[in-house]
Order: sequence, then structure tokens, then C-alpha cells
Amino acid sequence: MESEVDMREVIVDRASGYKPSRDPEPLGCIEVLATAFSILLLILTFPVAIFMSYKVVQEYERAVIFRLGRLRKGGARGPGIFFVLPCIDTYCKVDLRTVSFDVPPQEALTRDSVTVTVDAVVYYRVNDPLNAIVSVNNYSHSTRLLAATTLRNVLGTRNLSEILSEREAIAHTMQSALDEATDPWGVKVERVEIKDVRLPVQLQRAMAAEAEAAREARAKVIAAEGEMKASRALKEASDVMSESPAALQLRYLQTLNTISAEKNSTIIFPLPMDIVTPFLTNLKKS
Repeated sequence: MESEVDMREVIVDRASGYKPSRDPEPLGCIEVLATAFSILLLILTFPVAIFMSYKVVQEYERAVIFRLGRLRKGGARGPGIFFVLPCIDTYCKVDLRTVSFDVPPQEALTRDSVTVTVDAVVYYRVNDPLNAIVSVNNYSHSTRLLAATTLRNVLGTRNLSEILSEREAIAHTMQSALDEATDPWGVKVERVEIKDVRLPVQLQRAMAAEAEAAREARAKVIAAEGEMKASRALKEASDVMSESPAALQLRYLQTLNTISAEKNSTIIFPLPMDIVTPFLTNLKKS
């Protein structure tokens, strides 16, 4: 006869509140009689009862067995076949696969007094089937409620700009808080993702206007810087050309050539003064 494990819960220091005791305790007289009666019933109804006493759990499942309200020695069963006694044994199946769920959109007030609506996705799995059954009434429902509360708490510690630009950091903070809180329940939070951040319509318009004004101001600054650089380059070019009249004349001719190439037009330009000057000097002498 297998010895049993006490199901009395003891208070622990962590926030979970309770933890099952795994210390074995001798069976009482009534428990011995009930076990003997169950075995006798199994023998009398053999072989029909023997097929009803064997259970099967899949590779991704574990079975937590209770005998007369106490955990059976040996922990969770599975995968494969396990045996239960009729009338006195009950069991609960626990799925060990990763489960994901959507955190409903949570409306929270940020640290800079802005109301935002944020939703997220949480991925978790059970890594301790015994605690998942014994330490909490419904680990799935409890994890969902805790995720919603944790999301609101994390958002309340951040500014709007941080929420919009640091989603990964917020998700990591939320995962750490959830994992620490659900660890006594035998639940491991593997990943948290922030899906969407929704802002009030008026705030969206104000942010769009602010962004547009910032882009216009930046464009004006860039245009002013370009004009300043162009004027400096033009001044340097004019200084170089002023040192050589021939270079200035060549530039003048190039400009005329460019103008004439664009449109079919006749251009009349005066004769350069440096050519006419000698003739004017001779006329004055005569």
C-alpha cells in the first residue's frame, strides 16, 4: 500500500499565499478501510473494473492524482498509462504546452496624465503540474486577470513617449512581474508582446500638428543653411573672377551661350570696354 502525502496548506512568505505540504503522513483507520474496500471491489468486478482503472495521458499532459483528497506519492503521472483505484481516486489532467491569450484592451493613465488604451499577448506554460492544481483554484483564469492588472500598473509608471517608443522594454518588465507572481502557481510566463497603443483622437491630431510644424521648421532651417552656403560659394567665385578680367569675360560669354541655347532668340550685347578703351585714348590725344 502506498503511503500518502498530506494536503494541508501552509502559509509561505511569497505572495502566492499557500503551498502544498509534501511530507508523508500515516494513513488513518478509515482511509485503510476505504482503500481495502476499493481493492476488494476491483477484484470482485474483475476484469471489467481493471479496464476502467487504467488511464492514459498524452506526451504533453500530466495527471495529478488524489486519493481520498490527498496527493498520491510520486508526483504527477505521465506520459503513458497510470492506474487509479475506483471510488477513492480522482485525477486532474494538466496541459504542459505553451498557451497564448490576448489581454483585453486596458485603459490606463500614464505618468504624464495621458489616457491610453493598450492591449497585449501573453505566452505561458505549466512547469509544475502539482502547484498548478493545488496552489491556485484556476491557474489559467488567474494568470489572465493578473496579466490585465500588471499591464495597467506598468503603463502607470511610464510617460506617453516611453510607451510609444519602448514597447519591448515595457513587455520585458511585464513578463518579469508576471513570471515572479505566477511562479508559486507552477506557471512560467515565456513571452509578452504589446500589440497596439491607441490614443484619443484629439491627442492624435495635436501630435500630428506638432510633427508637421517640426518638419516645416526643419525644412526652413535646411533651406536657410543651403542659401548661406551658396552665397559663400558665390562670393568666393566672384573674388576669384575679379582678379582676372579675362576670366570674368569668359564667364560672361558662357552665360550668353547658355541663354541662347535654351531659346531661339537674338541677343544684343555691348562690345567689351577693354577693347574700345585704346581707341578712345587715341581719339583724346588727337
